[in-house]
Amino acid sequence: MFYMMILFVATFFSAFSQILLKQSAMREHRSFIFEYLNWRVILAYFIAFVVLFANTYAFTGVDMRYGAVIDTFTYVFVMLLSYFLLKEKFNKGQLIGNLIIITGVAVYTLG
Repeated sequence: MFYMMILFVATFFSAFSQILLKQSAMREHRSFIFEYLNWRVILAYFIAFVVLFANTYAFTGVDMRYGAVIDTFTYVFVMLLSYFLLKEKFNKGQLIGNLIIITGVAVYTLG
């Protein structure tokens, strides 16, 4: 259970790093180099690097089939974080898609 929790938290932070990258992409930068050398991009890649090691560690105690299922929650987290942090609206198709993901995870883990 501990390792699954690490995977779940790492999935959340992976989604958060994607939000940071999108925030950086939406901003105007002074020059080409500052598109990549700003705190959002650096922090996003640092988080991705830490998530890589967290996932590697967590997979020592979690069966691979469950890790892949937990990783699909990235899509759900990205949608929720986009709504709350970026103030983006999601459409019916995105909502249905995320509900299908959640339903698939439930069917896979309970079946």
